[in-house]
Amino acid sequence: MSLDADLLADRRRLRRRLTLWRALAIFAAFGALALVAGIREPSTVLTGGAHVLRLPVTGFISEDRRLLQALERAATDDSVRAVLVAIDSPGGTVAGGEALHGALARIAERKPVVAVMGATAASAGYMVALPAHRVIARDATVTGSIGVLLQSFNVAELLERAGVQAQVIASGPLKDQPSLFRPLTEEGRAALDRVITDLHAQFVAMVVAGRRMEPARARALADGRVFTGRQAVEAGLVDAIGGEREARTWLAAERQVPETLPIRDVNIRSTAERLLSSATEGFMKILFSEWLGVDAPRALWQPSR
Repeated sequence: MSLDADLLADRRRLRRRLTLWRALAIFAAFGALALVAGIREPSTVLTGGAHVLRLPVTGFISEDRRLLQALERAATDDSVRAVLVAIDSPGGTVAGGEALHGALARIAERKPVVAVMGATAASAGYMVALPAHRVIARDATVTGSIGVLLQSFNVAELLERAGVQAQVIASGPLKDQPSLFRPLTEEGRAALDRVITDLHAQFVAMVVAGRRMEPARARALADGRVFTGRQAVEAGLVDAIGGEREARTWLAAERQVPETLPIRDVNIRSTAERLLSSATEGFMKILFSEWLGVDAPRALWQPSR
């Protein structure tokens, strides 16, 4: 029994060494290929035969320089017959949404743009749908949330209880507004209210232009509330219920973009980055499936004889 246990322990150690060196070899090979590819290939490739370009907009929206550059190229790429914006995002920064909105608006001046909303397309997620010629949502999509939010908190009382005093030296009375260390002053609140009001007005103007809506109607809907897809259709914020299939049908019927054209996702990762990502995934797969997935259970359970 002692001999069997020693043999099993030696076998596990050998397997771990082999697994580690195999993973490192794969990672090094992919790294070398990635280095060569990164030198020879630009970061984004959008060329090819005629196709519909899909732009996935997911998660938190912020300004992405490479994505904006890719969209600028797509605007003048004759092989891109239309752009399908697939949105599943709860929002993001105002500047990030504005940048993406502007890039899509420039594309919409040249070719058809359709926005398809998934589970969520709220706040900046709704903003990026506004340049589209057609906006489609699911019945249960959560959208809208047209507004601007600035949040802060004050820990002055908590610090005081802990015996900590914050010292702030500012060039003016508004420089530290809002502050973690003292409440908003009336002057500070008024200044921030002006900022939020201006940002909100910019968002409302995008709704007015994108949805061809009366300003008063847009302002009434822009109180921060969210809508389901069905409610958004009734409110005029969305055109129709459906998904990608309905978007392709509309493009074919209204903009003569054949449904047979392939869809290609915007890819802002270079071959180097894709290879490195594949290498990392392969490394983790080897690590977990062969090392942890095989050896660890046997290390925990070794039947005696």
